[in-house]
Amino acid sequence: MLEVKTRKQNTVAIVEIEGEVDLYSSPQLRKVLLELTKEKSPAILVDLANVKYMDSSGVATLVEALQQVGKYSGNLKLANLRDAVKDVFELSRLDKVFDIYQSTNEACSAFK
Repeated sequence: MLEVKTRKQNTVAIVEIEGEVDLYSSPQLRKVLLELTKEKSPAILVDLANVKYMDSSGVATLVEALQQVGKYSGNLKLANLRDAVKDVFELSRLDKVFDIYQSTNEACSAFK
């Protein structure tokens, strides 16, 4: 079961995800992220603090959102990756592609 919530903090759209992001749940996340990119949200922060597991389809969803944000010069950052999720990003070398932060506060400050 995946839960995706969106909230605003100043100009930053924060997407909080809870659960496992896999082949079955990633379309739900994709819908939320693409909605934000359609609105051309200038700053999107994906908070992964409550994500215990993410497979390649979840990673692909985040890559797609990053590409969409790049089309309008927006910014997408990730925060609070657990070790298991961080390992997926490091193994695929996507930790070099995404801006990854230890906390949401740190990531929000980096948008300025």
